[in-house]
Amino acid sequence: MTHPQETQNFYSSANSALDSTQGDSSNQPHKQTKTAEQIRENGQCILEDNSHHDTIYLLSIIGEVEGHECLASNLKSTKYEHVLPQLAAIEDNKKIQGLLMLINTVGGDVEAGLAIAEMIASLSIPTVSLVLGGSHSIGVPLAVSTNHSFIVPTATMMIHPVRMNGTIIGVRQSYDYFKRIQDRIVGFITRHSNISEQRVLELMTDTTTLTRDVGSILVGEQAVQEGIIDEMGGIKEALAYLYQQIEQS
Repeated sequence: MTHPQETQNFYSSANSALDSTQGDSSNQPHKQTKTAEQIRENGQCILEDNSHHDTIYLLSIIGEVEGHECLASNLKSTKYEHVLPQLAAIEDNKKIQGLLMLINTVGGDVEAGLAIAEMIASLSIPTVSLVLGGSHSIGVPLAVSTNHSFIVPTATMMIHPVRMNGTIIGVRQSYDYFKRIQDRIVGFITRHSNISEQRVLELMTDTTTLTRDVGSILVGEQAVQEGIIDEMGGIKEALAYLYQQIEQS
């Protein structure tokens, strides 16, 4: 279970992030302190001190996407019970004009990852994702959930079949259940990118790339060529595109 103090700290910091859009812009030192606290607490902050005078919410998806069980305290993780309410608050706050999502994740829980991805895909404001380091496994649906996606040249994306921890009963129903989970993931990816279902399945079941495993690793430009990510670029390109979309919206 999430510790009450941890949850309280998150929501206090998250509320501060949204409240900062309504504050006095002349109180610059106070704003800088609040931004530092927001980043330290949950890796999120408001980007508003720009020449475009746009208010952008920065969301980080880092470490492992945590499911219904808490991960070890020494592991970096993204908690869905934190991110989902925050996304709802972003949609409800008309001062937030865009969302920039930075991704560096090893993957994690399928249902938690898809829940976050579906929330991001349903936002009414312009959204952009930037893959840094890696966006593996369930990180792939997260990366394509935005209106437009970028990847840096050195970032990687691993695509593999669904895996499950714990006891598994060796019956046909288990296989059918795995396939239904995989169909949900593949369906989301194909609906929000330019890759076909057949190609996703080919990458998932490739036996020539990984040692003693099944799947594919795409590096930078390869993810763009496959149609998963929209284009190559870093933070400069991601912000420039987001500013453009905000201006047009």
